[in-house]
Amino acid sequence: MKCPKCGIDDDKVLDSRAAREGAAIRRRRECAACGHRFTTYEEIDRDEVQVVKSDGSRQPFDRSKVDKAIRRACGKRPVSDEQIRTMIDHVVAKLDKDEVASSTIAELVMEELHRVDEVAYIRFASVYRRFTDVAQFLSAITEIVRK
Repeated sequence: MKCPKCGIDDDKVLDSRAAREGAAIRRRRECAACGHRFTTYEEIDRDEVQVVKSDGSRQPFDRSKVDKAIRRACGKRPVSDEQIRTMIDHVVAKLDKDEVASSTIAELVMEELHRVDEVAYIRFASVYRRFTDVAQFLSAITEIVRK
């Protein structure tokens, strides 16, 4: 692992522990050259999962796309990085097949957002479901209020 300060790839692990409900390993490291301490995370790579897009094409699952979508929906909302990582971990944990539809991933993301922040949920749903007018927004908001 390269040191973020000096770029040397000689370090030692000071501490390892489970993180994000066991979905990752947090390692505290120290650079042997400059002594800078930094943290890394190790997680399961789900690249064996193929995502089936709405046009029928397939591509490997990319965790960073889920991260980007959730972060965009949660922009300027009181949602911590830890909550975002936990939501992503929950979505990834539910991908138990070799192939999964992109719509299934979107539904899983909406479940997590609904649980954590309803405004972020509406933001994501408005893009995913392609809201075209205010009535669709009101319908989605009314559905949240009823629950």
